[in-house]
Amino acid sequence: MNKMEEIIDKALSGKRITVDDAALLYKEASLVILGKIADKLRWKKAPLPIVTFVIDRNINYTNICNVNCKFCAFYRRKKDNDSYVLTIDQILEKVEGLVKLGGTQVLLQGGLNEEISLDYILEMFRAIKKRYPMVDIHSLTTTEIDFYARQSGMSTAQVLEKLKNAGMRSLPGGGAEMLVERIRNYISPKKNSVSSWFKIMDEAQSLGMPTTATMVFGFTETIEERLEHLSKVRDLQDKNHGFTAFIPWSFEPKNTALSNLKRPSSNEYLRMLAISRIFLDNFRNIQSGWVTEGHKIAQIGLHFGANDMGGILMEEHVISAAGRAYKTDIPYMVRNIIDSGYIPAQRDTYYNIKRVFSHVPQVEQRI
Repeated sequence: MNKMEEIIDKALSGKRITVDDAALLYKEASLVILGKIADKLRWKKAPLPIVTFVIDRNINYTNICNVNCKFCAFYRRKKDNDSYVLTIDQILEKVEGLVKLGGTQVLLQGGLNEEISLDYILEMFRAIKKRYPMVDIHSLTTTEIDFYARQSGMSTAQVLEKLKNAGMRSLPGGGAEMLVERIRNYISPKKNSVSSWFKIMDEAQSLGMPTTATMVFGFTETIEERLEHLSKVRDLQDKNHGFTAFIPWSFEPKNTALSNLKRPSSNEYLRMLAISRIFLDNFRNIQSGWVTEGHKIAQIGLHFGANDMGGILMEEHVISAAGRAYKTDIPYMVRNIIDSGYIPAQRDTYYNIKRVFSHVPQVEQRI
């Protein structure tokens, strides 16, 4: 048995592979072989023929930001004509639209705007929970939490506790990008550090808040650096088992300060998706990303280790600002999952099944 066969046998038998093992697989195994390994491991972690999705809305409460991330095409300066801050009433109106569609999750995120305080965020969350108690507030990023902690003179743990009391029940993995200091210093030197990202995730999970983990790749990082990111995530999952899912995304350089970079290919995305499933042996849920990769690649991703298709996303501005503008609705999502050979199911933020679809529903409203 050669080294490659040993690594494959180790992974399929449930033994943990190392960063070196994963690097060899990524670089030398064929795409077909990677897909087969990841698919087999998917069925071990999620043995039912179900692929889930959540009906959600992504609301950016402000686009004003002073961090100057090189990868971001969304942020604006206060003086820009298209800069904005939403009022609480505007946000509630958007949540109303989500509820009317049967949605259960709202993702509220914004730029680091010096004129927005923690009190605004707390008031916003309380207003949502009071009017729409059935909606899960899966919101903010570790970057925002670090920002509001520094602004208010509190610790990040204290800020998290206040947010939880105001209605926030889970924390998304946004703001991670690449959790390697060399890359982070290159693409977003003003953002909170890698250690801060993990500290805040640890604190949230310790408070009983489930979180997700993400990775954006394609910033000139090496395969080993991508695996360093995965290894750190796997270590925290070993400690708390607080991550509900892992979501890898390809970087879209269009309209950003990094527009000279080439977008990762579909082949590279599927390799990264498969390696994520193989390496992250303590994760049940891996998400295939139609928002960044498009619907067809996301369907293929369901055979490369993924068992979730993310959200319907009634509203999305950050990725679309960089030139990716895929859309979907409930019937289209259901049809894509059925056509991929799986049973579609609507889930909530915590991966509890709310509804299983036996056929494509008729819904007039397109999103």
